[in-house]
Amino acid sequence: MDVGTSLQMYLTFGVVFLSIIAYSSDRIPLEISGLSTVASLLFIFTLFPLTDSTGASLITPRALLAGFADPALITIMALLVVGQGLVHTGALAGPAAMIVSMGRTSPRLVVVLCLTVVALTSAVLNNTPVVVMFIPILAALADRIGQSSAKVMMPLSFAAILGGNLTVIGSSTNLLAIGAYQLAGAPRVDFFEFTIPGLVLAAFGMVYVLFVAPRLLQDNGGMAKQLASSGGKQFLFQIEVADDSKLAGQISVAGLFPGLKDMTIRMIDRGRDRLLPPYDGVTLEPGDIILAAATRSVMTDLMNASPDIVSSAEGDDEDDEDGDRRVIAEAIVAPASRMDGRTLSMTGFRSETGCTVLGIQRRSRMIRAAISQLRIEAGDVLLVMGSRANVLGLRGNRDVILLESSADDVPMTKYSGRAGLIFAGVVLAASTGYLPISVTALIGAVLMLITGCLNVRQAGRAIDRRVFVIVGAALAMGTAMQATGGAQWLAHLVIEALSAAGPVVLLSGFFLLIAMMTNVLSNNATAVLFTPIAVSIAGELGVDPMPFLLAVIFGANCSFATPMSYQTNLLVMAPGHYRFNDFLRTGTPLIFICWLAFTMFVPWYYGLL
Repeated sequence: MDVGTSLQMYLTFGVVFLSIIAYSSDRIPLEISGLSTVASLLFIFTLFPLTDSTGASLITPRALLAGFADPALITIMALLVVGQGLVHTGALAGPAAMIVSMGRTSPRLVVVLCLTVVALTSAVLNNTPVVVMFIPILAALADRIGQSSAKVMMPLSFAAILGGNLTVIGSSTNLLAIGAYQLAGAPRVDFFEFTIPGLVLAAFGMVYVLFVAPRLLQDNGGMAKQLASSGGKQFLFQIEVADDSKLAGQISVAGLFPGLKDMTIRMIDRGRDRLLPPYDGVTLEPGDIILAAATRSVMTDLMNASPDIVSSAEGDDEDDEDGDRRVIAEAIVAPASRMDGRTLSMTGFRSETGCTVLGIQRRSRMIRAAISQLRIEAGDVLLVMGSRANVLGLRGNRDVILLESSADDVPMTKYSGRAGLIFAGVVLAASTGYLPISVTALIGAVLMLITGCLNVRQAGRAIDRRVFVIVGAALAMGTAMQATGGAQWLAHLVIEALSAAGPVVLLSGFFLLIAMMTNVLSNNATAVLFTPIAVSIAGELGVDPMPFLLAVIFGANCSFATPMSYQTNLLVMAPGHYRFNDFLRTGTPLIFICWLAFTMFVPWYYGLL
């Protein structure tokens, strides 16, 4: 290694070190840190070009920027769009509801079972489509049990990665390492060759993933997310029982009606009679007007199941001209509003704004009157629904103050069938290997758009720019590390330091080095880079090369400490609202758990002790 190469190698190490510090500090946005990393590498290799013996440049700007067009990155972006299509149409609401109902008495057990299924399935299927399939299910499950999605998304990714250690086809890392192993003249590796060691690592890791990791994770959704979901705030809604309604004929059981779960019935207006709680043996009749209190999410789910069940608070329902693309938002009645002291029908709110008032929140006192007859007061919070243009048009309305952060699209449940078919096609094609996952994911994203499951704006919101920048920067760092010989230099440095300590210590240190490197380089690059080194070490020591191959496979799969180290980490980053530091804090202990399990079991299992 000449002096020029050493200089560039050390400069690259400096950029990598500073990048990790910037990512983990959370003081600088990830987008700025990532772009600064790429700009620094471009500057270094322009000022100090790295050339071969013929004078040709080994690292060009095109090579450093190629990560932004990497098929893996395009796959991630496309899968995020496909997942958004499932969420927006509510395609997996049914399966999620079924899973929740199966374990309603023990929701945490349901989460544990789901993550266990993910780990086992990832042993025989590509773990990327497996994670894509379970993201919306676990998101809906977490929402229904009142838990933040941050508690389940990272464990979902980690469970899939651990499951990939069980068989030869568990991950692309395994296949690449085994391919390089056999090219070096090693014997064929059987399908279940390392299933037992993989189970040991997965067992230790899953204990941490299931019971410790969720305690280290917190919701980073922020105030906007809280406003959008409305938290535990309850609104008053008016429900009219029509002749053909599913509610007609339902009898209350212990004060609750089967079709109106998770809500409080304040009053039933039946002509001249007003029925007040407690309700015991009351039968709902056509024409009844029900005054119900419920959270926004509960009423949204109810409207998705029965679109016409919630009537307008103004008392006269009209067809929504733009009902295909509806948005729900919250608006506060402003002080000195002309709505103050009037009923909604008197204000002409819908005819003026094009928005329908679905519910009202008032904290001052208990309301036992039909909302259509209720006189509005300053400070009331109105839950409004309309087209996006009409809802955003409330910005200039002097009578109400729009809470823009609360605006959320109403799920397009009528497209749930086609979204489910598109998703199933993507998963099936990717799992069977009929088409590359990059191709199937992009086709799925396009189909979500052209079939109306998503519009361009919604698809754009699904693409996380942090993921885009951080992947491009990571691949640029990996390119620089490999071209300058930095990774090989570190490997030989560790080997020379530990060679005198015996094969067990050398094997343990080799695993830990690879586990650390895979979180900076890509896991596939790490596997290809270190497999020949593993075979060489085993040959010099005169021992079975299989334990050193497993050090490469299991170590390269320890992609837990950074989001860019593995595709599934990037997939859960947006739905879990994670920061770089969340992966560093939660994933690093898991690396050391896997290292300890490997060190204790693999040398004994292969007779190195």
